[in-house]
Formats: sequence, structure tokens, C-alpha cells
Amino acid sequence: MLNKQQIRFCLDTMGEMFPDAECELVHENPFELVIAVLLSAQCTDNLVNKVTKDLFKKYKTPEDYLGVTLEELQNDIRSIGLFRNKAKNIRKLCQILIDQYDGEVPREHEQLVELPGVGRKTANVVVSVAFGTPAIAVDTHVERVSKRLGFCRWKDSVLEVEKTLMRKVPKEEWSRTHHRMIFFGRYHCKAQNPQCDICPLLEVCREGQKRMRKREKA
Repeated sequence: MLNKQQIRFCLDTMGEMFPDAECELVHENPFELVIAVLLSAQCTDNLVNKVTKDLFKKYKTPEDYLGVTLEELQNDIRSIGLFRNKAKNIRKLCQILIDQYDGEVPREHEQLVELPGVGRKTANVVVSVAFGTPAIAVDTHVERVSKRLGFCRWKDSVLEVEKTLMRKVPKEEWSRTHHRMIFFGRYHCKAQNPQCDICPLLEVCREGQKRMRKREKA
């Protein structure tokens, strides 16, 4: 496990590597963000953006999504994994927004996680990106980077990873740390073939050092 000084080094270095890291899901308002993040489950942001480019032209409000048949909505997002289930959740979510929130996306985390298809990660993304509330959303990249670097333990659950990061990262840095970790994991510390040989964090990364020793022996 990294100590406080090493964690600071990691945060600063990732900040230098990806100073402009931000949410890569294209959206213009909180409602579009909720839909985009819902669609992004087990799917790449690039594919979601390709689909939402036309989707967001056709559907502007919760009422728009309820104004077509389920089959039509499914067809509009067919290229995305789990499209049938996601289409059902979108319609349920839209109905709740109309019935309970006057068609607006709620700002509170507790309300967001009650929406169909919106889990803890999605809610964290929405409160952080759409409403500026400090939060750390733990996706596969954040979890992988946190465990490889030693911010937390390998056996920790996603929720435990989130709580550990919230404890070890200053609150005012939660949101930008979330984005920088995603970029670091997506473009540098990849799931397959991480760039350990050129990584500026190698000196504090036990996982990276193990990988380099294996390469040297091979």
C-alpha cells in the first residue's frame, strides 16, 4: 500500500500526464449525460458517442423517449451491448423523471441511484460532471489503476475502492482524480500491455516492477 507521500506523487504525476482529462461522453445537459452513462455500461465511450450523435437529435426530453415504441428505441441503440435491457431502463427512468421530478434530473446522489439503470458509479458521474459535486466514480479503469498502484488492496470490492480513494484523496480533488485515473488507465496503464517501461510511476508501482522483472527474465 502506498504511503501519503507516494499517493501525492501519483496524483501529481497523473495530473501532469493528463491535465485536461474530462468526461469523454458527449452531452449538452444532465439528462443527456444520464442517458449516455447508462448506455456506456459494458461499452466503450467511443461507441456510445457514435450512437448518441443521432439519438440526441431525435430524443430531446423524457417525453420523447416515451413517445415511441420500445421496439423503435431498441432499434435506435441496437449497436450497443445489452440494448434491449437498456432501452427498457431508459423508458422507466424517463417515466420516473416525469412523474417525480418534473422531467428534470435530480441533483442528489440518493435520488439518482433509485432510477432504473443508474447504479452508484453512474450517479457519481452525474453529480460530479453535471452538478459539480465532488465524487469518485470507480469504473474498470479506476479500479485497475488503484489496485495496481497500491492505493488499495487487490481483494477490495468496488465500493471499498471508492471509500479508500475518498479517504486518501483530498475531497476537492475527487472529481479530477476520477477523470485522470480513467485517462491513465485507458491510455497508459491499460488492462492488456500496460506501458510499464515508460511509466513515470514505476518507481512506486510494485505491480509494474513485477512485470518489468518478468520481462527481463523472459
